Amino acid sequence: MSVAILCIGTELTRGEIVNTNASWLAESLVALGLEVTAIETIADDREIIARTLGRLGAAHDAIVCTGGLGPTTDDITSECVAAVLGVPLERDETSLAEIRERMSRFGRTMAASNEKQADFPRGARVLPNRKGTAPGFSAKIARALSFFMPGVPREMKTMFQEHVAPALSPLVRDALAQVRVKTFGLPESSVNDRLAGIEQQYDVTLGYRAHFPEIEVKVLARRDAPPDARDAARRAADDVIARLGPDVVYAEGDVTFAEALGALLVERDLTLGVAESCTGGLVGNILTERGGASAFFLGGVVSYANSVKTAALGVAPELLARHGAVSAEVARAMADGARRALGVDIALSITGIAGPSGGSADKPVGLVHFAVATERALDDRQMVFPGSREQVRRLAAFAGLSLVRATVRGL
Repeated sequence: MSVAILCIGTELTRGEIVNTNASWLAESLVALGLEVTAIETIADDREIIARTLGRLGAAHDAIVCTGGLGPTTDDITSECVAAVLGVPLERDETSLAEIRERMSRFGRTMAASNEKQADFPRGARVLPNRKGTAPGFSAKIARALSFFMPGVPREMKTMFQEHVAPALSPLVRDALAQVRVKTFGLPESSVNDRLAGIEQQYDVTLGYRAHFPEIEVKVLARRDAPPDARDAARRAADDVIARLGPDVVYAEGDVTFAEALGALLVERDLTLGVAESCTGGLVGNILTERGGASAFFLGGVVSYANSVKTAALGVAPELLARHGAVSAEVARAMADGARRALGVDIALSITGIAGPSGGSADKPVGLVHFAVATERALDDRQMVFPGSREQVRRLAAFAGLSLVRATVRGL
C-alpha cells in the first residue's frame, strides 16, 4: 500500500513556516501499517498542483494532502482537484450551514469569501472539520484514494484521526509495526555502529531521525499478520535498548526527554530546581514545554550576572573572584544555593561560555560546568561542546538534565 504525502502552500516552499504536517502524517501513516514512499511540497500554482496530483495519483495507492482549502484567492486546491477530475465544483449546503454556524458561535459574521470553502468537486466525499471552518474531502484520482485536509495542524490532525485513518486502515495489505526508541548522549554514527547486524538478525528495518541533540531509532517490522509484526519489532527494539544502554536510551514513542525525567522524579517523589547562567532559562523552557511539569519542577534562577549569582544563590564574591564564573567551584556553589533557595530535593546548575566570543586558552568557547546538589551529595562535571552558540546552549541544557537523570537513577 503505497502512500504519498502532498503539502500545498507557497508559504511552505518559501520557508516562511515549517512544514510539521509532513512529518506528523508520515509517522501516523506508518503507525497504521502503511508505507509512505513520497513526500512533496509545492506552491499554490494551478499548473503545478494539477500536474503533481496526476503524477502521484498514477503512481500511488493513496494520497494524503494538506493545504489550500481556506477562503483566500490563493486557496485553490478544490478547484485544481475538480479540474484534474474533469468535473465542476458543487456547493454543499450542509457544509455551508456548518461554517456559518461555527462563525456565529464565535461572534463572527460570515464573509462571502468563506462560502467557497463549501465548494467541492462533484462526487467528492466531504470530511467535516470540527476544529475550523475548512471542511476536507476525498476523491479518487487515477488509482489513488485521495484525501484533502486543511493545512492548520490542529484541524488537520483531528480530521486525519476521525476520517482519514478509518478509511485507510481497511486497505492495509501487509502488517507493519514500529517502535520508536529515543536516545541522547551518542552521535548518530556511534548509535548506528552499536546496532550493526540487528536488521539482518530480526528481519527489520532501522531508521534514524536526528532531532538535535537527540537521536531517534525507528525499528520497523513488516510481516503477514499484525501480531507477528508487533512481536518482531518489539524483540528488535529490546535488543536496540540493550545495546545502547540505559544511560543513552531514555524513552519510547512520543515521550520527550523532559517528560521521561519528570516521570522518574515523580516516581521517586522528588522535586527539581535549576540555576542557569549560559543557558539563559533554556533548561526551564525544556522542562515546561509540555504540561505536567508542576508535579516535579518548582522553578529556577537565571543568574546571568555575577551579582545575581551572589544575591539570589549566595555564591561568595571571593569565590567568583578567585575561580571565575565558569568554574567547578562556582557551579557547585550555584547548585547548592539553588537547592536551598528553591527548597527542592535536587538542584542543577549550569555555567559556561556559549560563544561566539569570551573564550581563552584555559577556558575555551564551549566549556560548560555543571553541578547537581542533593541533601546528601554535591557532584560536578565539565564538558566542552562544539558548534554554534545555539548548539552549545542546547547541548548544555540536555547534558545537564542527563546528569540529573543519572543522579536520580543512582539514588
